[in-house]
Amino acid sequence: MQLTGIHHLTAITADAPGNNRFYTDTLGLRRVKKTVNQDDTSAYHLFFADGAGSPGSDLTFFDWPVTPERRGTNSISRTGLRVAEDSLDYWANRLRDADLSVGDIATLDGRTSLDFEDPEGQRFRLTADEPGEAHPWERSPVPTEHQIRGLGPITISVPDLAGTDLILTRVMNMEKIRDYASPDGEGQVHVYSMGKGGPSAELHVAVQPGLPVARQGAGAVHHVAFRVPDAPTIQKWVQRLNDFRVPSSGEVERYYFRSLYFREPGGNLFEIATDTPGFAVDEPFETMGEALSLPPFLEARRAQIEAGLKPLD
Repeated sequence: MQLTGIHHLTAITADAPGNNRFYTDTLGLRRVKKTVNQDDTSAYHLFFADGAGSPGSDLTFFDWPVTPERRGTNSISRTGLRVAEDSLDYWANRLRDADLSVGDIATLDGRTSLDFEDPEGQRFRLTADEPGEAHPWERSPVPTEHQIRGLGPITISVPDLAGTDLILTRVMNMEKIRDYASPDGEGQVHVYSMGKGGPSAELHVAVQPGLPVARQGAGAVHHVAFRVPDAPTIQKWVQRLNDFRVPSSGEVERYYFRSLYFREPGGNLFEIATDTPGFAVDEPFETMGEALSLPPFLEARRAQIEAGLKPLD
């Protein structure tokens, strides 16, 4: 049983309209689904991705009225995004023109990269991608050759490696392939690979016992999801976690994919999610993400749910 890469990453925003503008206008991503948190229908759940809404390209956000996060360990601390290597100068200029906090282009872990923060302080790293298929969005304000291709390495922070390493290697079948020094001087980073590997299929674990425990809020990451092909595979992972006595949610129907949730020993929430059926299951591919989509079990409450949501556009 193998995970094939990063599926999506879900973060928290306290400003849904501003979040929507930034990820579509500044980052040039396509909003591929406008829906609600299925466990809290007062909150938007917004999905931004490449032009095809491909698994492995989704950045999603829960819209909650919360204070900013308190940074620290026991957290998903940095979100990787993949771009062409010759696009990093373009992005450095674009992000600085948007008055964001932007680092310098540098080589990290053998790859050219650029760190920045979104308007609410979520930490990102643009990483030079390997050659491969891309799915640009034809209506993006970002030129095709510079568009974000998908999620890159995701970094989590833990105070101790031992328990996390056991889950990643023995339970999740990842392979520990290398280490590097954290660029902020806070500890060593251990790189775990899944599937065929590469920047779309790596989890970086920073061991940072000197940091305080993080508190989630606006700008924080809620969870990271890993890819599997389909529902029968999810059922096998449910059984695998049971066999290792790892508490989990069991299989959860999210309509656009099926999921399984559990926490690793560092406290971070992990999800395993299917590539199918995808975001076009309930609306035309050409217009997906434009109108409010609700899974069938919420459709009867549409009027009530829409009345409680703020305008985005």
